[in-house]
Amino acid sequence: MWFWLWPWFRSGLARHSLRRASVLDAGRMAAIHAEGFAIGWSREEFEQMILDRAIADVLVSQAPFGHVVTGFAISRVAADEAELLSIALDPEVRGLSLSSALLDRHMGHAAQAGARTMFLEVAENNGPALALYRQAGFVEVGRRKGYYSGSPGSARHDAFTMQADLGRFDPTPRFG
Repeated sequence: MWFWLWPWFRSGLARHSLRRASVLDAGRMAAIHAEGFAIGWSREEFEQMILDRAIADVLVSQAPFGHVVTGFAISRVAADEAELLSIALDPEVRGLSLSSALLDRHMGHAAQAGARTMFLEVAENNGPALALYRQAGFVEVGRRKGYYSGSPGSARHDAFTMQADLGRFDPTPRFG
């Protein structure tokens, strides 16, 4: 979709920043989610999560003609636990080492919201995601057999349940 931006991103001329998401970002978040997952969430679902005070962060990339939301992370917090619901990057910016900065910042925001631990589920065959999560300090704490469906006619995949301690992040709430 953003193929015309590829030379710009790869050249190193693009600038990337992270900020909190707003409901105005929900449509773009849904588009990115649909490109990365078999069953994409709708704009309305993202709007509702943001309005329900989910922790939502977006990656914004400076393109030749303005800013473009090119990634996101979204979690919900209950008591002192956070659950990473989804994290995704636009295919145009994958491979530029942006996901670790997005996840790190997002984990910090979850800690500021009162979470001391973050959980997630990931398909056992999602090598890039597993590498990202392990680098961020997540460890496997469980397995759900056959949780994810494969392509039509193929076997289902297990999900790893992973957990990370958020103690390394400053829990002082920040605004802005």
